[in-house]
Amino acid sequence: MKKKDAAQATAKKDMKKGIIFDMDGTVWDSSENVAGAWTVKIREAGYKDKFVTREDIQSVMGKPMDVIADLLFPYAPKGKKRNALRAACENYENEYLRAHGGILYDGVFETWAKLKEMGYHIYIVSNCQAGYIEAFLGYYEIAYGHEEDLVEDIECYGNNFLQKDENIRLLAERNHLTEACYVGDIQSDYDATVKAGFPFIHATYGFGSINAEVPVIRSFEELTKVVPEVIG
Repeated sequence: MKKKDAAQATAKKDMKKGIIFDMDGTVWDSSENVAGAWTVKIREAGYKDKFVTREDIQSVMGKPMDVIADLLFPYAPKGKKRNALRAACENYENEYLRAHGGILYDGVFETWAKLKEMGYHIYIVSNCQAGYIEAFLGYYEIAYGHEEDLVEDIECYGNNFLQKDENIRLLAERNHLTEACYVGDIQSDYDATVKAGFPFIHATYGFGSINAEVPVIRSFEELTKVVPEVIG
């Protein structure tokens, strides 16, 4: 083998390409069960005439949990009481989803497995509370945390209180990715990805639209065709 060919082969071997996924509106829709779980805790806290709907949850998907609490619990006094209500909802939500799950989009695990076979590494970054991604993975009994696992690493706002763009960069650096893209469904996903310095793929079947010309998928399975066009 010529030196040039050998160098190219070594460079290709050293490349590590990652696909980083949003959760809600991209991988699954948990809004119905989240709304039910939160309504239980809202009423337990004494707000007997209050409730949260599936549409309420969908309208705030992708926002940090403290912002969501401010939007959905304006009747709870700001400060300790609102924070306590938010914490109760978050904890019960994780417990409930670990037992009951949500609506998984078609072909997620099959597509992840195929993408792994194609040489891509799979990750999740979300603005959710700590334990939410683990509840999803636990419900579906998906191994994670190692290179041989279907999902190799996860990060979220609730773990470190960093914004999504910071967590995208953090995860990419932590896993030594040479190339990566982010798959999400709403404008804030796109904005965070651009700020992090990575290309974006829009899941158009999700909860929102994107004010930019970007690669799109209309179903999860389309990633096997779109990702190679985006990051090779």
